[in-house]
Amino acid sequence: MVNTIWAAMILAGIVYAAVQGNVGLVTTAIFSQAASGLTVALNLLAIITVWFGLSRVAARAGLLDALARLIAPVLRPLFPDIPRGHPSLTAIALNIAANVLGLANAATPFGLQAMKELQRLNPRPDTVTPAMITFLALNSACATLLPATAVALRAQAGAREPAIIIGPAAIASGAAMLFVLLVDRWTRRTSGW
Repeated sequence: MVNTIWAAMILAGIVYAAVQGNVGLVTTAIFSQAASGLTVALNLLAIITVWFGLSRVAARAGLLDALARLIAPVLRPLFPDIPRGHPSLTAIALNIAANVLGLANAATPFGLQAMKELQRLNPRPDTVTPAMITFLALNSACATLLPATAVALRAQAGAREPAIIIGPAAIASGAAMLFVLLVDRWTRRTSGW
C-alpha cells in the first residue's frame, strides 16, 4: 500500500514537471539526490561500524555486563514470570543497556538472544508470552540517554551543536518508554495475564 502511494506521488511529480516544462529538473534532482543518499548511507555505515566496534570492546571489557547487573533488579517487577537467574534476564538487561547508551545496532544481537531464551520458557511455542510482549514494547521504546548515532549524523551534516539533542531525546524517549510500560501493565491487568 505504501509503495503504491509513493509511486503515485513520484509519477504525479514527474507529470506535473512535464506539464510545467521542467522535466530536465526532475532528472537533475534524481541524480543529485541519489548521490546525497549514497553519501549519507556511507557515513551512517561508518558510524554504525565505529559504535558496533566500541560496543564489542565494552562487552569484552565487562562494561555491558556491569551495566546489566545494575539494570537486572529493575527488570524483576517488569518480568515476574521469568525465573531468577534465567539467561533471558541477562540478555534483556544487555539489550536495554546498549539501547540506553544509544548503541541500537549493537543491541540487536542481545534482543535476539533474549527472545530466543524467552521462547525456551514458552509452554505454547506458537503463541507469544506476556514477557515477550513486555520485552518487545520495552525494546521498541527504550529510553536513550545518549543518542550516539543521531549526534554523529548531526555532526557530519555540519550542525553547530550536534549534541544539543541529548536532553530532549532523553526526555522524549523516557516518556515513550514510561507510556509503553504503563500500557503494557494496563493490558496485562485487563486481559488477566
